[in-house]
Amino acid sequence: MSTRLTYFGAAGYEIVGPTHRILIDPFLSQNPRAPCSADDLEAPDVLLVSHAAFDHYGDSAAIAKRTGAPVVCDAAVRAMLIDEGVSPDQVSATTWGIVVEAAGLTIRPVECHHWSSGMLSDGTRVVGNPIAFLFETEPGVRIYHYGDTCVFDMRLIGELYRPTVGLLGCTLPKELSHMIPGPATFLTGEMDADEAARTAEMLGLELAVACHYLAPDEEVERFVRLVPEYDTTGRRQVVAPLVGQTLVVEPGGAHTIEET
Repeated sequence: MSTRLTYFGAAGYEIVGPTHRILIDPFLSQNPRAPCSADDLEAPDVLLVSHAAFDHYGDSAAIAKRTGAPVVCDAAVRAMLIDEGVSPDQVSATTWGIVVEAAGLTIRPVECHHWSSGMLSDGTRVVGNPIAFLFETEPGVRIYHYGDTCVFDMRLIGELYRPTVGLLGCTLPKELSHMIPGPATFLTGEMDADEAARTAEMLGLELAVACHYLAPDEEVERFVRLVPEYDTTGRRQVVAPLVGQTLVVEPGGAHTIEET
């Protein structure tokens, strides 16, 4: 058995295990490097949306309406999806610690230090609690998606839930900077390379996977260099996939990247 993770850019992944197809943060139509369109995707068994930011919420509403897939998200995203015409019965809002099951998949929301804020069609501002996700695709493959968190002490998450694969933001998609309003220039993402590499150690990962970019930059390269430096196990692997690449993960952390 194996689990296949296809990287869509930013924090978007399609994850296909032996029994489930899981879609996370599908940012495609506004993504200049998207490997496919939202209409190209097979219907997921479940759609996970970490928070309301445009590069994470992305095409969630269109995919949910087209496929009827159940959605697990925070309160802000639920309000936005319903505002866009998704059935309320299709969307479950949760938050840290409230474990849910959707389509037979157990999904554990865990702490995420960020914000979730969006706008409804009538101009109403909605806010929620951003989510990092943990779920198991098969025995020995427990995936952590960081949900756009900044660094904090994540050792207890590692001790309690023992994720084996971590999808960790280590930079920011600079190609999208023009879409962020305001005069400030963003210099880092929610975690930089050093913070993300330390997070891999705190979580005790077997495989650390870089994300939150459209094209690898110097921070992604630094993450790949730093992960082994903080590894006290001597076994941790690290990979930085290109957008469109598929990572095939076996129980025990072995992985290959399929040629696109």
